[in-house]
Amino acid sequence: MKKRPEPHQQLGMRLFLMGGALAVIAGLTMDVRESISFERANRRPENCAGTVNADATISREQLASFLTIPERGTKTAVLDILQMPYCQLPNLEIRAGVPAERSVYRLAFDPQTWLVVLFEGEEYAGYQFRVMR
Repeated sequence: MKKRPEPHQQLGMRLFLMGGALAVIAGLTMDVRESISFERANRRPENCAGTVNADATISREQLASFLTIPERGTKTAVLDILQMPYCQLPNLEIRAGVPAERSVYRLAFDPQTWLVVLFEGEEYAGYQFRVMR
């Protein structure tokens, strides 16, 4: 036979549930758009290093072909598809002791979006989209 909780235990459980419900409601009513835009406003955009090829963009077809290249494929395979980059970002080191080169490609159908392609030596090492709005 189940034993009913004591009245003070029931009250504690109700307060706990009400507090949780209030926290959920508060979270749902917060306007997170302002905190996101504040974060974007304070984020310093990375600048291109060297020459900027202002007319260089890639098409949807080039992007689709590029996305079929497996990571650790050859740099040549990527360059055959994407051609000349918009610019280069400063090199960095993702893995210890391995310098990484980053090429930027602007999307022809959304020029505010950059495709940043990472190369380690002659290997394609990954990509990232950056929205520059």
